[in-house]
Amino acid sequence: MPYTIGLAGKGGTGKTTIAGLLIKYLVAQGKTPVLGVDADSNANLNEVLGLEVEETLGGAREEMKTGVAAGMTKDVYMQMKLEQAVVESKGFDLVVMGRPEGAGCYCAANTLLTRYLEKLVSNYTSVVIDNEAGMEHISRLTTNNIDLLLMVSDSSHRGIKSAARINALTQSLSLNIGRKLLIINQVKEEDRNAIEKIVSQYPLELVGMVPEDSLVRDFDLQGRPTVELDRQSRALIAAYEIFERALASA
Repeated sequence: MPYTIGLAGKGGTGKTTIAGLLIKYLVAQGKTPVLGVDADSNANLNEVLGLEVEETLGGAREEMKTGVAAGMTKDVYMQMKLEQAVVESKGFDLVVMGRPEGAGCYCAANTLLTRYLEKLVSNYTSVVIDNEAGMEHISRLTTNNIDLLLMVSDSSHRGIKSAARINALTQSLSLNIGRKLLIINQVKEEDRNAIEKIVSQYPLELVGMVPEDSLVRDFDLQGRPTVELDRQSRALIAAYEIFERALASA
């Protein structure tokens, strides 16, 4: 079974950037092949990774609901659509879940999709799931076994409180999570002590902080994939150190 890492956090915390850097780190460490799963309804992990996406699994669900081509079973159709949705790159692949379901019943499509996703992930050494704040999406449509959950917050009290809510939410879902850690992103050096005090108010395990980095902002403004950051990036260096600590026992 692959080592599965899920990421969650409220919008604007830089969660997807952290997910992209984590995929870059895993590839650099030789923990390949890596599968990236964009399970956020506002999907943009592909932009962080510099990939074009044409097919999503949400689209496959929609199409299967309205019927498949004559002479093709639903099983064959869903397997074909899943294979088409996988975007290949050097050392890693990406699959985008797509937007949540619309009106109507998706039970059959979701059952088939879950079955084929389980087969797909077994081909990888590592799986990184960029999840939205609510964890229901991952529990419905991807593997239930998460070895490590990284909750990403910005340096605000509101963001850290949101991470605490996500932590509490995982307690009520039937997810098998090995370890849960908190990453604080976009941190100003002078705010570190105050952030640690805020975190101490909640049952959260802080694994590290990623500093503000003008290079990350510049890449975003220029529309450049964040995975192209090099060792001149303070954020990249800090993120790699955090990943090393978080995965030390993996």
